[in-house]
Amino acid sequence: MKHSRLQDHHARLGAAFEDVTGWTVPAHYGDPVAEHRAVRHSVGLADLSHRGKVRVTGDDRVKWLQSVISNDILPLQPGQGRYSGFLSHKGKMLAYFRVYVQADAVMLEDAGETGDATYNALRKFLLYGTKAKMENCAESWGLLLVSGPKAALVVKAAFGTDVEDLKPVNFVPATIGGQGAMVMRTEETGEQDIEILIPADGLVPAWERLMEAGAPHGIKPVGSQAREALRIEAGIPKAGPDLNEEIVPPEANLEGKAFSLTKGCYPGQEVVARMDTYGNVRRKLVGLLLKDSTIPPRGAKLFSGDREIGWISSATRSPQLDAVIALGFPLRDFSAAGTVLRIEAEGARYDATVQALPFYTRG
Repeated sequence: MKHSRLQDHHARLGAAFEDVTGWTVPAHYGDPVAEHRAVRHSVGLADLSHRGKVRVTGDDRVKWLQSVISNDILPLQPGQGRYSGFLSHKGKMLAYFRVYVQADAVMLEDAGETGDATYNALRKFLLYGTKAKMENCAESWGLLLVSGPKAALVVKAAFGTDVEDLKPVNFVPATIGGQGAMVMRTEETGEQDIEILIPADGLVPAWERLMEAGAPHGIKPVGSQAREALRIEAGIPKAGPDLNEEIVPPEANLEGKAFSLTKGCYPGQEVVARMDTYGNVRRKLVGLLLKDSTIPPRGAKLFSGDREIGWISSATRSPQLDAVIALGFPLRDFSAAGTVLRIEAEGARYDATVQALPFYTRG
């Protein structure tokens, strides 16, 4: 099992651990509701070092990626980023990630926990003679997430880096503990989300400086349970449970975000373009508010009457709403807000009402 360089820090903070794609990661630090509250009202700090990270270098790096991923990265300048997917020839999502363009490289960060899936999928398309090199940075680079209304303030206090006006999926370079790092604005919780991508040798000092800078604001370490509740409340799908080989990007409301209809050919492009032209999206990602239900497992079936019409992809208990909420993929005709469906879990069926996403937005 792989461990973050911060494993000992997490243990001293009282973390309960779980296994995620071959990594041991903190599930919570004793009180996931308090961790959730810290992010919604002040600031929290999470270790995302288990996420997939790929660095692409070489003269053909942008040209090659442009030919295989679903979004248009040619217009991006150093410091800018964009969401993209990597699709099968049938248009299904094999990977979903953020692309960051540097002066001498392109970094990919998985928007979800999928292990080495992105690296392995793309590597098959890196043909001999292409002047591009892929480096799997899953273990050699660390990743921290600072979230909450005070996130930018804490990052500036810790590193002197001003990210208050940084747009989502853009970044600024920084030197942290002698290491060249990237400080990125991302979308993880519905709050202000700042990530620090740093060589693994700089991970411990970066964490310690953030905890020190955040102490006056009541910063808390945040585990995966609280992050999952925050994410689903914000209506943000992620690679793995929500975005996978069962889904085509338009079904997940990713129009204008993760795929291009105008950049030219890439694997799966014809399928996506045909959906746009004929409007024949079969399913739609929706929010679901569950009544009197336990948290259903991923894949729990959705019904309208006796007709099976879809499935649950993610679910949690929302501290914000004090209710069980979920993301799911019903057939398009059953995706309107207010539609009452039934969900099958633990041998029983429960009412589930379709909700407009997100469940929560900052006022």
